[in-house]
Amino acid sequence: MDENRKNELISHMRTKILKKGCGALKQLGCVFRKMDIDFSKKICFEELQQGMRIYGIDVSEDELKLLFDAFDKDQNQLIDFHEFMIALRPPMPKSRVRVIDEAFDKLDVDHDGVLNVEDLKVTYSSNARKHPKFKSGEWTEEETLRHFLDSLDTPGSPDGQVTREEFHNYYSGVSTTVDDDCFFDFMMRACFGLKPKGHGGDPTTQDGAGGGT
Repeated sequence: MDENRKNELISHMRTKILKKGCGALKQLGCVFRKMDIDFSKKICFEELQQGMRIYGIDVSEDELKLLFDAFDKDQNQLIDFHEFMIALRPPMPKSRVRVIDEAFDKLDVDHDGVLNVEDLKVTYSSNARKHPKFKSGEWTEEETLRHFLDSLDTPGSPDGQVTREEFHNYYSGVSTTVDDDCFFDFMMRACFGLKPKGHGGDPTTQDGAGGGT
């Protein structure tokens, strides 16, 4: 029963704080920073309580405790951005999760589970060279790739590496701005030069196969 109520509270909070048509990752970053009153990059119970008031989300004391527990996966009595994002990022159909994973796998040249500039030099340089600031000479190719990498990274604390989870976080935000599953799939494939859906003999690219995060 508690788990069902936790999910309901998370869903209610997500509806209240996310505006349709805007990038969810950027929005959640702003919400997190607003709730993080002491700038510790962690949210304590009292900060969550105050944040709920700021956003006009009315819950009882018991419901707030349930909500805090739903965020605080490691039970250290603090919510970090990773926990906050995982709980609140908009859910996606499996087909979208699969194409996001396909894009990550293509970019991750050395298959170490993280993306860095060296990976992007191999797989994304042609895209970087199309950027207006590269064309104008304002940015070098490496600076352009770094900018792209930082845009995928955890807001406010980029470390030069993007994990699969962070990649999912970013594109779950993009997903909220695209209503049509087929168009989202087409957009991802066009952006990252992926094979058309259903080609290449990989069963995970077929409808009805694969899984979520």
